[in-house]
Amino acid sequence: MESSPDVRFERLTRYLFSAPSWPRSLLLIILLGVVIDIAAYRAGNGFFLVGTLGFTVPALVAFLLTVPLVEVFGRQITYNRSGLLALACTVLMVILSLSPVLVFGRELFPALYAGVLGLATGIRLLVLVAVADYRITRMAAPALLQGVTGIAVGAWIFTPGFVPYAILLQVVFGLVFVLLIGLIERPLKRAFQVSGLNFLNAFIAHLTDGSKSMEAFFRDIGEEVCVQQASLFFSRDSGEDVLFTVPNVHPGPMGDVGGGNLPRVLHDTFAAETLVAHGCATHDFNLVSESEIETIARAIEASGEGISFADTASRPVRVASGSVSILCQRFGDALLMVSTRSPERTEDLDYSIGMVIMAEGRCFFSEVAFVDAHNCMTSVGSPVLPATRIAMEYIDAAREGFSAARDLPAEPLAVGVSHVRVPFTREQGFGSLGVQALVTDAGGKRAAYVLVDGNNMAPGVRERLLEVVLGYVDEAEIMTTDTHTVNTISGKNPVGYVVPVDAIAPYIEQVVREAVADIAPARVGAATASCEGVVVFGSQRVSQLASTVNAMLAFIGPISLIILLLAFLLSVFAYLLLQ
Repeated sequence: MESSPDVRFERLTRYLFSAPSWPRSLLLIILLGVVIDIAAYRAGNGFFLVGTLGFTVPALVAFLLTVPLVEVFGRQITYNRSGLLALACTVLMVILSLSPVLVFGRELFPALYAGVLGLATGIRLLVLVAVADYRITRMAAPALLQGVTGIAVGAWIFTPGFVPYAILLQVVFGLVFVLLIGLIERPLKRAFQVSGLNFLNAFIAHLTDGSKSMEAFFRDIGEEVCVQQASLFFSRDSGEDVLFTVPNVHPGPMGDVGGGNLPRVLHDTFAAETLVAHGCATHDFNLVSESEIETIARAIEASGEGISFADTASRPVRVASGSVSILCQRFGDALLMVSTRSPERTEDLDYSIGMVIMAEGRCFFSEVAFVDAHNCMTSVGSPVLPATRIAMEYIDAAREGFSAARDLPAEPLAVGVSHVRVPFTREQGFGSLGVQALVTDAGGKRAAYVLVDGNNMAPGVRERLLEVVLGYVDEAEIMTTDTHTVNTISGKNPVGYVVPVDAIAPYIEQVVREAVADIAPARVGAATASCEGVVVFGSQRVSQLASTVNAMLAFIGPISLIILLLAFLLSVFAYLLLQ
């Protein structure tokens, strides 16, 4: 389970980091130059101010001009990143040009300096096409800044032969890194016909300014599907109407990109208070764009037209099979099922598992709304796939639920609803919807369906909150929407991970208490929408993408080393020819 492609994809986030503030980078660049100047003066080697002129000045020029040059082409790079790039290249230049001098003498320094200028240009080109603009022709000028300035300095410090040799090495290292960039791009180009560096540009733009340009990439690899979405429509003469809907698409992949904010968008689309639970869908069913939510909303609205309403429901009943527990309640001739494995890991269910359960349930009920409560994250793991032991436990528990619910008597129905915003942020694991509660009353037995706008729950949180809720009702379940607005880099930010459960409990208590106070007689109708033409990532696309990226990471290191060795050999050959 833990070694699956999507889990390995999650682990790629360890390569991401934040650039330090640009004043810190500049300070280190200046100090490095001063230290080299002092060392050169003490050694008396004749290179006056080689540290400041040869290393600090090119880095400062590159730092200052990279940002405006990149912006000329309509792209962005922050001064923090520009400063870090200049510093990294400077450190590498110092190590590779001065270390051999300590062993072989200062006569080699001009040739080594010319070589590291070429290497700096190549590295800058590689980084800039990754973080700013994947088009090499546009990033060539910003990439050359440090190298060209170094050549100008070297023309004054060294002999006239330095300039043509340095220019030749700029060409050599530039072509070598263009070849390396082509090799990096090739796997994703062959597998998905898209640019991997373009996607990396879009991802960094999303982290920097919330850009949704990644959606174009997702649409290129996506495919159209037709998904089923069951909904319960509650109507009341006094009080707000309620819509409880269960999308079988995934609210991801991250932030506001794709379907990441699916629960909030659907909630704001309808006049009734709308609870958007988590259905059966993995990351393969991430929407490629937020605009796809409109297709789902139209299908839900159309499904609710002309449906028949009933004013009865059964009492809630809980069934179990293996590690799976399901809270079941019949509304008219439709069935609502909310499943969980807590305290075992409760993770995404494959779409086909939900469809099997819904199809079997229609032998006894007109509609079946099956919810994955998504309320216990013990680790970032793989989804539940068909034919596995856990999948069969879900199906067996659902069958138990069908048998138990169909024999329960129908009794007059009353419902109450409440919506409470919470003072917690996305970084703390809470989406913008806060918490919602639907409380039902049938035959004097009350059930609370509490929905938290978040991506899963830390272990034990569901049980602690359930204790609070059961002080007001007879049966209950705590669910999360699985919104990925709380995830911009890592997939692990469950409810209760940052905010302690004791700080969450008062809002859960408030929403349930208000929903109980809002209880009024209600009618309910159910329908299953067929959402056609919805564009999602596609079957096994996440696994394919993860496998491709992991394969790229495996060969990039060795290939890069070989290519750099080739470049240095060409540099030596050119040096010998020019002597």
